[in-house]
Amino acid sequence: MENDKKKTTSLSTLKVQDALFALGFNCKIIEFQESTRTSAEAAARLGCQIGQIVKSLIFRGQASGKPVLVLTSGANRVDEDLISRYARESIGRADADFVRSTTGFAIGGVPPVGHVQPLETYIDEDLLQYKITWAAAGTPYAVFELTPATLEKMTGGKVVRVRT
Repeated sequence: MENDKKKTTSLSTLKVQDALFALGFNCKIIEFQESTRTSAEAAARLGCQIGQIVKSLIFRGQASGKPVLVLTSGANRVDEDLISRYARESIGRADADFVRSTTGFAIGGVPPVGHVQPLETYIDEDLLQYKITWAAAGTPYAVFELTPATLEKMTGGKVVRVRT
């Protein structure tokens, strides 16, 4: 892992670090030369289980247009019908422009905090089985370590079942 680390820090990563500090969390961000865009790539870089990777998925309410953030285990596929029930409206996957305009980050690097606007947030209950998880830190090359309890505290997200 040491040889894969980057020496530079992007503005997006600094924005995430500032958001973490502002919320009272001292999580250390790690940047890599190689991509951590997918759960498989992140798990390979970190030497952890794919389930420990926190995937940040943005959905869009079809009636309201509201953004919905689902923080799910990298091992899981989200059941959109379940999320629609929680959000009380049909949802669909958001396109790249919507993701960037509502979060301030590009797909593949969306962190759980530091967004442009507040997001209705749901946390995959399957993440609770891990002592340590890893979330994106603003770019497809950066992650930070945190516990599931910390994820819940920092996001104010509701822990729910996200897969059938």
